[in-house]
Amino acid sequence: MRKYIIILAVALMGAGLVSCESLRLGDGGLSKAPETSGATLDTLFATLKDSDKVLANAYYYLPYGLISDFDRKLGSDILESITDHFISNKHSDNNGPNDLYYNGGLGANIKGGSEAYRFGGYGTKKDREYYLIRYALTYLENADRIPDADPVQLARKKAEAKVLLAIAYGTMLRFIGGVPILSHSIDITQPMDFPRATFEETVDYIVRMCDEAAPDLPWYVSAAEDGRMTKAAALGYKLRILCFAASPTFNSDTPWHPQADKYVCYGNYDPARWQRAKEAAQEFMDAWAVGGYYNLVQPQPDAVTGLINPRSYRLAYRKGYFERGTSETIISVRKSNSGSYHDSHISLQGSFGCGCSLDWVNKFPWADGTPFPEDFDWEHPSKQPFFRPDANGDHVVGSQKFTETRDPRLYENVCVPGDLWKDGTVGRAYDNHQYHQDGCPGFLMMKYVLQQNSDRSTPPHWCLMRLPEVLLNAAEAFNEANGGPDETTYGWINTVRARVGLPGIEEGMTKEQFRDALILERELEFGFEEFRWFDMVRWGLTDAFTTPLKGLTSIGDKASEATSFTFKVKDAYPPRLWYTEWDTKWYMQPIPAAEINKHYGMTQNPGW
Repeated sequence: MRKYIIILAVALMGAGLVSCESLRLGDGGLSKAPETSGATLDTLFATLKDSDKVLANAYYYLPYGLISDFDRKLGSDILESITDHFISNKHSDNNGPNDLYYNGGLGANIKGGSEAYRFGGYGTKKDREYYLIRYALTYLENADRIPDADPVQLARKKAEAKVLLAIAYGTMLRFIGGVPILSHSIDITQPMDFPRATFEETVDYIVRMCDEAAPDLPWYVSAAEDGRMTKAAALGYKLRILCFAASPTFNSDTPWHPQADKYVCYGNYDPARWQRAKEAAQEFMDAWAVGGYYNLVQPQPDAVTGLINPRSYRLAYRKGYFERGTSETIISVRKSNSGSYHDSHISLQGSFGCGCSLDWVNKFPWADGTPFPEDFDWEHPSKQPFFRPDANGDHVVGSQKFTETRDPRLYENVCVPGDLWKDGTVGRAYDNHQYHQDGCPGFLMMKYVLQQNSDRSTPPHWCLMRLPEVLLNAAEAFNEANGGPDETTYGWINTVRARVGLPGIEEGMTKEQFRDALILERELEFGFEEFRWFDMVRWGLTDAFTTPLKGLTSIGDKASEATSFTFKVKDAYPPRLWYTEWDTKWYMQPIPAAEINKHYGMTQNPGW
């Protein structure tokens, strides 16, 4: 036997999986690892109910995008911090954005665990995807031994395990490309030979798991089962991966890096890949037409006026991403039922001078859908950029009322000067606020932080997939496969816009124009939901990596509860090495050298 044990093999050893009959499910409905209690696989798979303890542990290792005890990627920071949407000024705890990305310090020999994704793991939080794979494979290999199991229920739960496998491999694909694919639990006595699968093989495996799972899953689940995988999850995730893989970075005759090989891209361009994505989109839409249920959360009339107002749109959007169990949620990841579970996420903004870029804020249109002008004169604004006084307005600060002037999604993603933030007081985004922090670019993160303490009282979750993503992915696939948009594709993007009161986009666009409109719509809809990084990568958005980011100096009329402001554009701090020394190697994360040196088959990514 080798001197060392390969981490991913240990994570998948079915031979070591044991449990007990009386496992106590913990907070959020997830048990401790079954193998920690001493019973056998025979015990675990004695009944369908007992086997759920194994499946529940596979669910536990689903990715979670917010800072929490489960995941503290980037040194307890967020993926948006390495995009053009957000600037981190957290200079502590081995902060990933500042210590590894802004200064170009990331490399294959980094061992601190502050990367955006670390294949091979570190500390007690290592190998989440391979632990998920371990439990899912163990379930699939042993489920048929359950005596007298209802065949329909058994088939459904095996299908859930396959969707979980797809998500685990999809997560790794998007961060590092092709990875070793294991089809069975690993016995420690077998040779440690796990060759890296190609990019194409990994994509095909993910699609196969989704295809095999879909027929045995319900289209949606009741409130009592909310959070379990569905046919909509299988088909929606398949579409996500096929759009990612068909995008120009990976589907091109020109390699995205001089060292790019079959493990990180296809190596050629094939329009059939977009056609495959289009067929997946149509498959989802056909199933939706039959199964119904899913819909965007719609705005409700104001309780006092009976009218749909800007806040109505904002709250509908909020409910769609924040609340569990809505008709908009397709994949919901839960780790806890405690309303304080996201406190570490909130503290990123509460304790450090981090914030959103002016570059992103400027992309949000006016409330009537008119684009915000690129040459807007911030020092002599022609109209109020965020709030205007309005006796009938629904934004109240002290005794004054205002109306929001921009796309409602701006306010739900970004705390702009003058908005209520975190505890019901005006946020410290403006520079002379009594608690303003140095380094803040003039805007704070609002999403998942929200405006009041009471806003965060519901059980938390990470909405890994919402219906708007499926609509925009479908529009993208149809546009690329058909060579341009049609009535259907316009309809899908306009459905997303209508929910927040915006008019439809201008028709008559070329394929390239519609693509740009979709990329922008994703920026407006999915802030802080871990979309922007992957969109920058898959579309090769060089300008998003290399353009120096801007902030906004705002001076309020008082140090607290300010209601009027003056503005001036400023450079956002800190600068990034990417501005002057850009290298496409950053599209994929490095593989730790220690992992490659185990010689089981993993190889290094281009440029690292």
